[in-house]
Amino acid sequence: MASGTSTIRTLFRELFKFYGPQRWWPARTPFEMMVGAILTQNTAWRNVERAVENIRKCLTPEGILECQDLEERIRPAGFYRQKAERLRRLSSFLLEHPFEVLSKLSTDKLREMLLSIKGIGKETADSILLYAFGRAVFVVDKYTYRLFTRVGIWTGPFDYEAIREL
Repeated sequence: MASGTSTIRTLFRELFKFYGPQRWWPARTPFEMMVGAILTQNTAWRNVERAVENIRKCLTPEGILECQDLEERIRPAGFYRQKAERLRRLSSFLLEHPFEVLSKLSTDKLREMLLSIKGIGKETADSILLYAFGRAVFVVDKYTYRLFTRVGIWTGPFDYEAIREL
């Protein structure tokens, strides 16, 4: 594990030196970031951008719950019925548990609570932790897995938690 960790740090430094800071999640608010994390599930980012622009005027938990044509507005992101329901669940959750209260929870407890929301899996929860709450977590996605296998950091099958722990 130590050599894997060392290799990951070296890889990070090389990528950072070449690309610099990316600040790639272009959300205006933590809630918009969370919405984007749900909308980006199984779709291309450009389609998420179109969907977010379509719901820009209702980008609050209350606005999402009140939006009568939410499915139609997020249609560009695909799986729009499922994603509309996920956005409603997230919005209800955030109205019950305000961001300021959630921000004070431990990362493990907050992750557990996010994972309890139907439709939010490990990658989405970790993205929310990292980008909306500023927590030092590692998001594992298919690109991470592909990179790690190509450079020899990971040799087994895809295992989200094991790769995240590494």
